[in-house]
Amino acid sequence: MIKGIIDRFEGEYVVVEIDGKTKDFLKVYFPKEAKPGDVVYIKGTNIRIEKHETKKLEDEIQKLMDEVWED
Repeated sequence: MIKGIIDRFEGEYVVVEIDGKTKDFLKVYFPKEAKPGDVVYIKGTNIRIEKHETKKLEDEIQKLMDEVWED
């Protein structure tokens, strides 16, 4: 099973970052609610969004942004 983060959508493809590199996957295999920033697990054409890990990543990014923009 591959763990990645959705980087962006390009036409019929979803660009996923995996270990610092990007790879294109057909959009048709992704859940309709998939969005950039979602943590996904990929096994063949079975792709699932890991909502708990996505939330954790969003919180970490927000914390870093808050630290950078502190007065």
